[in-house]
Amino acid sequence: MTDRHKTLLLSGGHKGTEAEFGRAAVRWGVPEITYSFAGHKMEWSQDVRVLSPAELKKGDVSMEIVSQHMGRNYTELEMVRRVIQSMYHVVVNSYQVFAVGFIQPDKTVMGGTGWGVELAKFFNRPVSVFDQGHGDGAWFTWKDGAWTPDAPQILERPFAATGTRRLTDAGRAAIQDLFERSFGPAPRRPLPGPKPAAKPASAKKASSKAPAKKTRKTAR
Repeated sequence: MTDRHKTLLLSGGHKGTEAEFGRAAVRWGVPEITYSFAGHKMEWSQDVRVLSPAELKKGDVSMEIVSQHMGRNYTELEMVRRVIQSMYHVVVNSYQVFAVGFIQPDKTVMGGTGWGVELAKFFNRPVSVFDQGHGDGAWFTWKDGAWTPDAPQILERPFAATGTRRLTDAGRAAIQDLFERSFGPAPRRPLPGPKPAAKPASAKKASSKAPAKKTRKTAR
Protein backbone atom coordinates (compact mmCIF):
# COMPACT_ATOMS: atom_id res chain seq x y z
CA MET A 1 0.00 0.00 0.00
CA THR A 2 1.32 3.42 -0.96
CA ASP A 3 2.19 5.91 1.78
CA ARG A 4 0.06 8.91 0.81
CA HIS A 5 2.43 11.26 2.66
CA LYS A 6 5.19 10.35 0.17
CA THR A 7 3.14 11.37 -2.85
CA LEU A 8 2.26 14.73 -4.36
CA LEU A 9 -0.61 15.54 -6.73
CA LEU A 10 0.21 18.03 -9.50
CA SER A 11 -2.56 19.47 -11.66
CA GLY A 12 -3.98 22.61 -13.25
CA GLY A 13 -7.15 22.68 -11.16
CA HIS A 14 -9.49 22.71 -14.16
CA LYS A 15 -13.17 21.81 -14.06
CA GLY A 16 -14.04 18.13 -14.20
CA THR A 17 -11.23 15.58 -13.92
CA GLU A 18 -8.60 17.77 -12.26
CA ALA A 19 -10.99 19.18 -9.69
CA GLU A 20 -12.17 15.65 -8.87
CA PHE A 21 -8.56 14.51 -8.35
CA GLY A 22 -8.14 17.49 -6.02
CA ARG A 23 -11.19 16.53 -3.98
CA ALA A 24 -9.93 12.96 -3.73
CA ALA A 25 -6.54 14.23 -2.57
CA VAL A 26 -8.23 16.10 0.28
CA ARG A 27 -10.25 13.03 1.28
CA TRP A 28 -7.14 10.83 1.42
CA GLY A 29 -4.84 13.49 2.86
CA VAL A 30 -2.55 13.60 -0.20
CA PRO A 31 -0.48 16.81 -0.54
CA GLU A 32 -0.91 18.73 -3.78
CA ILE A 33 0.27 21.63 -5.91
CA THR A 34 -2.06 23.35 -8.39
CA TYR A 35 -0.24 25.22 -11.16
CA SER A 36 -1.77 28.47 -12.37
CA PHE A 37 -0.94 31.73 -14.13
CA ALA A 38 -2.24 35.29 -14.34
CA GLY A 39 -5.84 35.38 -15.55
CA HIS A 40 -6.35 31.64 -15.09
CA LYS A 41 -9.80 30.60 -13.81
CA MET A 42 -9.80 27.29 -11.96
CA GLU A 43 -12.47 25.19 -10.31
CA TRP A 44 -9.96 23.77 -7.84
CA SER A 45 -7.54 26.21 -6.21
CA GLN A 46 -5.82 24.23 -3.48
CA ASP A 47 -2.15 25.07 -2.76
CA VAL A 48 -1.77 27.22 -5.88
CA ARG A 49 1.64 27.83 -7.46
CA VAL A 50 1.47 30.76 -9.89
CA LEU A 51 3.83 30.46 -12.85
CA SER A 52 5.63 33.57 -14.09
CA PRO A 53 5.69 34.53 -17.80
CA ALA A 54 9.30 33.32 -17.98
CA GLU A 55 8.31 29.94 -16.53
CA LEU A 56 5.41 29.62 -18.95
CA LYS A 57 7.76 30.15 -21.90
CA LYS A 58 9.66 27.00 -20.92
CA GLY A 59 6.70 25.03 -22.26
CA ASP A 60 6.97 26.54 -25.76
CA VAL A 61 9.53 24.12 -27.21
CA SER A 62 7.75 20.95 -26.15
CA MET A 63 4.44 22.47 -27.31
CA GLU A 64 5.72 22.88 -30.86
CA ILE A 65 7.14 19.36 -30.94
CA VAL A 66 3.97 17.70 -29.71
CA SER A 67 1.71 19.87 -31.90
CA GLN A 68 3.58 18.59 -34.96
CA HIS A 69 3.50 15.04 -33.65
CA MET A 70 -0.28 15.13 -33.14
CA GLY A 71 -1.02 17.11 -36.28
CA ARG A 72 -3.05 19.70 -34.36
CA ASN A 73 -2.67 23.41 -33.82
CA TYR A 74 -2.94 24.53 -30.19
CA THR A 75 -1.40 27.97 -30.58
CA GLU A 76 -4.28 30.07 -31.93
CA LEU A 77 -5.72 31.38 -28.66
CA GLU A 78 -3.50 32.96 -26.02
CA MET A 79 -5.40 31.45 -23.07
CA VAL A 80 -5.24 27.96 -24.59
CA ARG A 81 -1.55 28.54 -25.20
CA ARG A 82 -0.97 29.37 -21.53
CA VAL A 83 -2.89 26.30 -20.40
CA ILE A 84 -0.70 24.16 -22.65
CA GLN A 85 2.45 25.87 -21.38
CA SER A 86 1.43 25.26 -17.76
CA MET A 87 0.78 21.59 -18.54
CA TYR A 88 4.48 21.28 -19.32
CA HIS A 89 5.27 22.04 -15.67
CA VAL A 90 2.60 19.62 -14.40
CA VAL A 91 4.05 16.75 -16.42
CA VAL A 92 7.78 17.45 -16.21
CA ASN A 93 7.67 17.68 -12.40
CA SER A 94 5.78 14.41 -12.04
CA TYR A 95 6.80 10.75 -12.11
CA GLN A 96 3.44 9.35 -13.27
CA VAL A 97 0.59 10.82 -15.28
CA PHE A 98 -3.08 9.87 -14.90
CA ALA A 99 -5.75 11.13 -17.28
CA VAL A 100 -9.46 10.67 -17.88
CA GLY A 101 -10.74 11.17 -21.41
CA PHE A 102 -11.40 9.48 -24.72
CA ILE A 103 -8.77 7.40 -26.56
CA GLN A 104 -9.09 7.83 -30.32
CA PRO A 105 -8.37 5.33 -33.13
CA ASP A 106 -5.02 7.03 -33.86
CA LYS A 107 -3.98 6.24 -30.22
CA THR A 108 -4.06 9.88 -29.17
CA VAL A 109 -6.48 11.21 -26.56
CA MET A 110 -9.21 13.67 -27.52
CA GLY A 111 -8.88 17.41 -26.88
CA GLY A 112 -6.52 19.23 -24.57
CA THR A 113 -6.16 16.10 -22.45
CA GLY A 114 -4.25 14.60 -25.36
CA TRP A 115 -1.61 17.28 -24.95
CA GLY A 116 -0.76 16.15 -21.42
CA VAL A 117 -0.73 12.49 -22.49
CA GLU A 118 1.62 13.16 -25.40
CA LEU A 119 3.92 15.17 -23.14
CA ALA A 120 4.03 12.20 -20.76
CA LYS A 121 5.06 9.93 -23.64
CA PHE A 122 7.65 12.45 -24.84
CA PHE A 123 9.26 12.70 -21.38
CA ASN A 124 9.01 8.94 -20.80
CA ARG A 125 6.57 9.23 -17.90
CA PRO A 126 4.37 6.22 -17.14
CA VAL A 127 0.92 7.33 -18.33
CA SER A 128 -2.48 5.75 -17.73
CA VAL A 129 -5.80 6.88 -19.19
CA PHE A 130 -9.31 6.01 -18.08
CA ASP A 131 -11.14 5.83 -21.40
CA GLN A 132 -14.72 7.02 -20.88
CA GLY A 133 -15.56 5.98 -24.44
CA HIS A 134 -14.67 2.30 -23.94
CA GLY A 135 -17.91 0.56 -22.94
CA ASP A 136 -18.54 1.46 -19.31
CA GLY A 137 -14.99 2.86 -19.13
CA ALA A 138 -11.65 1.18 -18.47
CA TRP A 139 -8.07 2.02 -17.53
CA PHE A 140 -5.29 1.65 -20.11
CA THR A 141 -1.53 2.18 -19.70
CA TRP A 142 0.82 3.08 -22.56
CA LYS A 143 3.24 0.16 -23.03
CA ASP A 144 5.37 -0.71 -26.06
CA GLY A 145 3.57 1.72 -28.32
CA ALA A 146 0.03 0.59 -27.48
CA TRP A 147 -2.70 1.12 -24.90
CA THR A 148 -2.82 -1.94 -22.65
CA PRO A 149 -5.65 -2.72 -20.18
CA ASP A 150 -4.41 -2.11 -16.66
CA ALA A 151 -5.33 -1.40 -13.04
CA PRO A 152 -2.75 1.33 -12.29
CA GLN A 153 -1.71 2.48 -8.84
CA ILE A 154 -0.22 5.70 -7.53
CA LEU A 155 3.38 5.22 -6.43
CA GLU A 156 5.36 7.06 -3.76
CA ARG A 157 6.38 9.83 -6.15
CA PRO A 158 4.82 13.07 -7.45
CA PHE A 159 2.04 12.28 -9.92
CA ALA A 160 0.14 14.42 -12.42
CA ALA A 161 -3.58 14.49 -13.14
CA THR A 162 -5.28 15.85 -16.23
CA GLY A 163 -8.42 15.11 -18.15
CA THR A 164 -11.69 16.06 -19.68
CA ARG A 165 -14.05 18.64 -18.28
CA ARG A 166 -16.89 16.30 -19.31
CA LEU A 167 -16.30 13.89 -16.44
CA THR A 168 -18.91 11.12 -16.26
CA ASP A 169 -20.04 9.20 -13.20
CA ALA A 170 -17.88 6.31 -14.40
CA GLY A 171 -14.85 8.61 -14.63
CA ARG A 172 -15.53 9.98 -11.17
CA ALA A 173 -15.81 6.45 -9.76
CA ALA A 174 -12.56 5.47 -11.54
CA ILE A 175 -10.68 8.27 -9.75
CA GLN A 176 -12.05 7.16 -6.38
CA ASP A 177 -11.13 3.54 -7.15
CA LEU A 178 -7.60 4.60 -8.14
CA PHE A 179 -7.08 6.31 -4.79
CA GLU A 180 -8.57 3.41 -2.84
CA ARG A 181 -6.51 0.86 -4.79
CA SER A 182 -3.38 2.90 -4.02
CA PHE A 183 -3.96 4.07 -0.45
CA GLY A 184 -6.77 1.90 0.93
CA PRO A 185 -10.09 3.29 2.19
CA ALA A 186 -10.22 7.04 2.75
CA PRO A 187 -9.21 7.86 6.33
CA ARG A 188 -12.10 8.71 8.59
CA ARG A 189 -11.57 12.12 10.02
CA PRO A 190 -12.81 12.52 13.61
CA LEU A 191 -15.76 14.84 13.92
CA PRO A 192 -15.53 17.67 16.45
CA GLY A 193 -17.19 16.93 19.79
CA PRO A 194 -20.45 18.60 20.82
CA LYS A 195 -20.11 22.12 22.10
CA PRO A 196 -21.53 22.96 25.54
CA ALA A 197 -25.01 24.36 25.26
CA ALA A 198 -25.03 28.13 25.50
CA LYS A 199 -27.44 29.82 27.88
CA PRO A 200 -30.25 31.67 26.14
CA ALA A 201 -29.62 35.39 25.93
CA SER A 202 -32.85 36.06 27.85
CA ALA A 203 -31.71 33.85 30.71
CA LYS A 204 -28.34 35.61 30.86
CA LYS A 205 -30.05 38.98 30.86
CA ALA A 206 -32.48 37.96 33.57
CA SER A 207 -29.77 36.48 35.78
CA SER A 208 -27.53 39.52 35.46
CA LYS A 209 -30.30 41.94 36.38
CA ALA A 210 -32.06 39.88 39.02
CA PRO A 211 -32.50 42.00 42.22
CA ALA A 212 -30.76 40.88 45.34
CA LYS A 213 -33.01 38.94 47.66
CA LYS A 214 -34.07 41.02 50.68
CA THR A 215 -34.18 39.53 54.13
CA ARG A 216 -37.07 40.51 56.43
CA LYS A 217 -36.05 42.15 59.63
CA THR A 218 -37.71 40.79 62.75
CA ALA A 219 -38.71 43.05 65.62
CA ARG A 220 -36.77 42.66 68.81
